[in-house]
Amino acid sequence: MTKLTTAEMRGYQQICGSDGAMMVIACDQRGGMRSLLAKEPADQAAISDKVLGDTKADIARFLASKASCVLVDPICAVPALVDDRVLQRDTALLIGLDASGWDTSSEGYRLSKLVPGISARRVRQLGATGGKIMVYLRSDREEANAHNIELMRTCIEDFAREDLLLVVEFLTYKFDDEDEAEYKAKIPSLIVGGSRICLDCNAKVLKIPYPGSSEACAEVTRLAGDVPWAVLSAGVDHATFLSQVEDAMRNGASGVIAGRSLWKDCISLDRSVTKDRLENVAVPRLREIQAVIATHFKGAGLQSAQAGKRANG
Repeated sequence: MTKLTTAEMRGYQQICGSDGAMMVIACDQRGGMRSLLAKEPADQAAISDKVLGDTKADIARFLASKASCVLVDPICAVPALVDDRVLQRDTALLIGLDASGWDTSSEGYRLSKLVPGISARRVRQLGATGGKIMVYLRSDREEANAHNIELMRTCIEDFAREDLLLVVEFLTYKFDDEDEAEYKAKIPSLIVGGSRICLDCNAKVLKIPYPGSSEACAEVTRLAGDVPWAVLSAGVDHATFLSQVEDAMRNGASGVIAGRSLWKDCISLDRSVTKDRLENVAVPRLREIQAVIATHFKGAGLQSAQAGKRANG
């Protein structure tokens, strides 16, 4: 199993809290964030990158300052978060490489995209602790994944050359002609299968959707070995996500990379409203997630990786 290098381990430690668990605030969305700030497509299109950057700065001030790390995009958020000293000195920074949306092949497969010009070297130049790539995977249909696996491998190799931490994320999706109930029944196997694909591509830290059951969480942990994995929120309501976090942590997850479930109903074009709701709604939610992590985290992924480094060193 691929192990973190010394430099990658240092980056991983920085995106974790003092307990060794990941607690990353995700706000790398662009299109999704615009749709939360305005209902009509024309109004969404009118929201500038500067407005999104200000919203992300507020999320960083109120949430990331109380967590261990913030995940942002390279278009709206940086370098301002660093240059304007929004981030506290002990808050780690991950930069997402993936572009908004996806292309679609003639067969109906989602083709992931990257933000042009954002390499591992550029991520380092922007002052980040590491990067994050997201690809779409359907592990039950091999031919659907060729483009996205190649994209993932290229990014993993690029970050390995720079000896820089890379978090690998994948999402599943329903085909247009697929029955909704049948798709939902497949989700645990799709999450386990997608995790296996990422691990086979030498991913060293995983960000994955909730695997759907305790058994699937435990299977991901078994497959991952020393590779730590964090559960993402996928925009579900807070109560649902809290239950998912508890199940994931109880069955071997190493933390959380959470976004919309924390702040989706807190952001507004009126920044005074955003700040009030982040402080009074989102921060208590964050504290509840941190309490669940504290109850269940055993530090297995990080401690095993550290032990492996010592044994090899």
